[in-house]
Amino acid sequence: MKIVVIGGTGRIGEKLVSNLRQEDCRVFAASPTVGVDTVTEVGLAEALTDAEIVVDVSNSPSLDGADAMRFFEISGRNLLAAGRAAGVRHHIALSIVGIDGLLSIGYFRAKKIQEDLIKASGIPFTILRSTQFFEFIRDVVQDGTAREIPISPALVQPIAGEDIADALADAVFSDAFNATLEIAGPEQFHLDYVATEIATAFEDGRHVVADVHARYFGAELTERALLPGPDARIASLRFEDWLRNSLQPKWSTSSAD
Repeated sequence: MKIVVIGGTGRIGEKLVSNLRQEDCRVFAASPTVGVDTVTEVGLAEALTDAEIVVDVSNSPSLDGADAMRFFEISGRNLLAAGRAAGVRHHIALSIVGIDGLLSIGYFRAKKIQEDLIKASGIPFTILRSTQFFEFIRDVVQDGTAREIPISPALVQPIAGEDIADALADAVFSDAFNATLEIAGPEQFHLDYVATEIATAFEDGRHVVADVHARYFGAELTERALLPGPDARIASLRFEDWLRNSLQPKWSTSSAD
């Protein structure tokens, strides 16, 4: 069974590819860095030759609304057309919990367009909507001013990237659901609390400011806008465990005797 992971060299894709290869699957990690571009179609047909399953975890290079709309619509159409031509039997895509309430923002409209294209494609599909990655929140903390990190106090139920990769791997070995599923972490927090804990752990001396007007991909958030529904799959890794693991030194084995 050949599995093609679009965005396979990225944060989630790399973890997913590693998981699947441990199961002795034939996996191709596709991305522009290895000569596969879903927007220009360069290398796309060749990458999907003999593929049975496609997992799309790619993201727009720009979060700007117009750029994201262009990326997800063109990439989505090209990828699905190539998948139909190759006889792909299951198309899996990673999306975002809460986008239905954030469609005033271009990036979220773009992700919804991607979902709608998948549903209309005729290819059996599974769409997995995830809550915020711990890793994404860590990146957000790195933004802000020289002294402050303004961030929304909205409730979140964040999840570790490795748990998302595990859920996507489970989808690979399951029949297509032809539905949109959700996955979330095991705990709810206010987003500013998570940011404060991350900033403290990484010795970032700036002050995290809870600001209800702080933007999230350009949107002001209501308190529960980012929470999953009651049927979401709940992952296992808790925030304190992820944070402790993130602080562990990454030892290199390249120079080991």
